[in-house]
Amino acid sequence: MISNTWVYISNADSQDISVMQLDRAVGRLTPVVTVPAGGVAMPMVVSKDKKFLYVALRCQPFRVLTFGIDGATGGLNKLGVSALADSMANIDLDASGKWLFAASYGGNKITVNSIGNDGVVGAVQQVVRTAPNAHAIHADASGRYVFATSLGGDNLSSWKFDPATGVLSANDPALVNVMPAKTGPRHFLWDKAQKYMYLLNELDGGVDVFAYDAAKGVMSHLQRSTVVPTGFTGKVWAADLQMAPNGKFLYGSERTSSTLTTFKVDAASGRLQVVGQTPTEKTPRSFAVDATGRFLVAVGQDSHGVSLHAIDAATGMPVAGKSQPAGKNPNWVEIVEVS
Repeated sequence: MISNTWVYISNADSQDISVMQLDRAVGRLTPVVTVPAGGVAMPMVVSKDKKFLYVALRCQPFRVLTFGIDGATGGLNKLGVSALADSMANIDLDASGKWLFAASYGGNKITVNSIGNDGVVGAVQQVVRTAPNAHAIHADASGRYVFATSLGGDNLSSWKFDPATGVLSANDPALVNVMPAKTGPRHFLWDKAQKYMYLLNELDGGVDVFAYDAAKGVMSHLQRSTVVPTGFTGKVWAADLQMAPNGKFLYGSERTSSTLTTFKVDAASGRLQVVGQTPTEKTPRSFAVDATGRFLVAVGQDSHGVSLHAIDAATGMPVAGKSQPAGKNPNWVEIVEVS
């Protein structure tokens, strides 16, 4: 079966989206088209059926764009523009694809927007105040529990979610505190089995491992590792966290050192072991791993470039990548495989 792999990069300062094609056979990214966004394009999310790309604009008026994805060409067709309640650092979808979650760093809030049967984002349904600097928001695989980081409050807020009404209500306990203080909880994800959650902290580069009780939506701390390279003495500025599709490796980016850290994941315990660091684009705010786990795409906010890194199957380490131009201030990457 012939498949296409499309790479979407949001560029904040050039206010557009770069569309590229990933050719795994030769290990190459080929530019396809640049799509105007009409605003500061930053966080993105793709629908599970790969038919829609949602892009949040972090400039007034705050909006989210709904694009239809052309699987054959990678092209984007703008289907709708909807209001957001604030400037959003992160957006995501619930398990049904009928609700869009968003977290506002400057607004100290999380929100829920409806999504119509046509895939277009609708009106804001709920606004919830949080501790300072909400940064990421995601539902677990069941869709019954939602968590959001507070970078300024050193916690994750924990919520029950009703997919029938689109309403968040406080879970018990309502907060997961992150220690030590002032580490800045930022991005997080679960393993595929929903046994463990991994949390990256922006201000000290710490990576926390939690055991996750999917029945109750609660977690307990297991381990703390780091994306900070040995001997690094600069100001830590950790950014993104992604897992290989097979769950054997976890990756984290640190912007000041412009490195990607590879962790080996112990399948039995969920614990992490640092494998090493790979230099990448300058100030790597975002990256993504393709569906085969063979390639990693990283963008640099200050290089205005994108690198395709092949991944060593034995070690999980991305090898050196070759930089090519993206838009100005690229900051988010989504990879879409279409059969």
